[in-house]
Amino acid sequence: MKQNNYTREELLACSRGEMFGPGNSQLPAPNMLMMDRVVEITEDGGAYGKGFIHAELDINPDLWFFDCHFIGDPVMPGCLGLDAMWQLTGFFLACLGGPGRGRALGVGEVKFTGQILPTAKKVSYFIDMKRVLKRSLYMGIADGRVEVDGKTIYTAKDLKVGLFTDTSTF
Repeated sequence: MKQNNYTREELLACSRGEMFGPGNSQLPAPNMLMMDRVVEITEDGGAYGKGFIHAELDINPDLWFFDCHFIGDPVMPGCLGLDAMWQLTGFFLACLGGPGRGRALGVGEVKFTGQILPTAKKVSYFIDMKRVLKRSLYMGIADGRVEVDGKTIYTAKDLKVGLFTDTSTF
């Protein structure tokens, strides 16, 4: 790991392909970038001792998804929280030096037990890496959870992300 936290400006540089080099992992650009900062990233922390990531997204009522999901009943789509967990799992692999572009490969189980409303202040993401494969395919398997203002509202088991040097046949 080069460093143990990242600012919004650094995450935006990653989305432009400036962090890991040509042909390697990028985070999505806004509006699909689902975090404002990585508070902590460690190679050997977390519940399984295989790595840990804590990231945050500041919520304000002007975020794009509140205008369309749903009119008169604004709520952040749950799929965006799931995507954020995949984004962070791929970012972890890239920080380890894994080559290729990140692609979500699946998830074992997702549970939604709450919602993110425009009145919320902060979403926190926590990713515990369970397994990191460094073979011809770099792949990470992780468990994650999403909190809004300190309350757990989503959990995911067995998030899977791979890094691919050739995505033309994916």
